Amino acid sequence: MKRVLSGIQPSGQLTIGNYIGALSKFVKLQHDNRCFFMIVDLHAITQPQEPEALREQSESVSALYLAAGIDPSKASIFLQSHIPAHAELGWLLTTLTYMGELERMTQFKDKSSGKESIGVGLFTYPSLMAADILLYQADLIPVGDDQKQHIELTRDLAHRFNSRFGEFFTMPELYMDELGGRVMSLDDASKKMSKSNPNPASFIAMLDEPDVIRKKLSRAVTDSGREVKYDPQNKPEIANLMGIYSHFAEMSIAEIEARYEGQGYGPFKKDLAEQLVAVLEPIQQRYREIRKSGEVAGVLKKGAEEAAVIANETVLEAKKRMGFLIN
Repeated sequence: MKRVLSGIQPSGQLTIGNYIGALSKFVKLQHDNRCFFMIVDLHAITQPQEPEALREQSESVSALYLAAGIDPSKASIFLQSHIPAHAELGWLLTTLTYMGELERMTQFKDKSSGKESIGVGLFTYPSLMAADILLYQADLIPVGDDQKQHIELTRDLAHRFNSRFGEFFTMPELYMDELGGRVMSLDDASKKMSKSNPNPASFIAMLDEPDVIRKKLSRAVTDSGREVKYDPQNKPEIANLMGIYSHFAEMSIAEIEARYEGQGYGPFKKDLAEQLVAVLEPIQQRYREIRKSGEVAGVLKKGAEEAAVIANETVLEAKKRMGFLIN
């Protein structure tokens, strides 16, 4: 079985972008692969976090993993901070990472833009992400296309380590569907849908009530004209909504175009809202049951114990190869 590794930050509400780009993929991959799905709380603190909010969101994201269909008997679900090997290998790989490589990271440029002071953690974030992946000798990494640059750096660091200390780390591959799994903002299709966007109308949260979902989609920006046609270059707003519809309804773009030929945006947006509600309502109900049951703590403990066995073995071997004395 191939090994799969991915994670989501516990900062802000998870959106349908997180569901399409991550959670729905996790659920499919768990059946035929050995999967490790993290809540990446160490990455979250590269931006300021209120302690209580971080704790709440860490539990909330964990519950959404389960509610969306990730089975803890098939996949290991855990908090990144519960396994110290992540931070340890992260430091070891940071010493192999060049300043120029980190300076070229577009996510660092985006998140640091306009800020007077920038934490070093935000700068070295990609080295820790590389450690997350390489700790488990992961083969496939299901992330959005905005993470391509980080996966490329991970491969470079694996190659650099292997060349210097002997073949050891597996070369990971990006796992991405044909639409890229990237969902854009409802108010501006040139920007990625983000849970950190200060405008709540720009995203649909997985826990939004049905009427909120309907309202947000009714107000979603559309292009001029009325033709439901997939043309990302000339009709980016409607193309984004069609991509969302395709994922939630499991229909091809061609099928959607045929269904709404001559109908205009109104019926399309109304049906899209109902499709989202049909998928998200059962997840929301299951989420509430999970939070009430208190089962999250046990799932995270079990997952961390399973993942730590592999993570600890990997970091120990990496340290041996680098010349550290081992007790």
